[in-house]
Amino acid sequence: MDEKVKEQILAIRDTGLANMFDLPYVQRLAFDRNYYELVIFIEEHRKEYVHFIMTGETQES
Repeated sequence: MDEKVKEQILAIRDTGLANMFDLPYVQRLAFDRNYYELVIFIEEHRKEYVHFIMTGETQES
């Protein structure tokens, strides 16, 4: 996960609008904010996204 995606995840989380495990809604919020990298990342790396949400760790950590 690159820093841009990580920042986008944290920005969505900080809004408090979404359950971060409601992936379709997180993707909708990301799309509405032009966070296209996050939308694609969730599609292609769902397991890594969930791991980050649960632990705060990236796979590289």
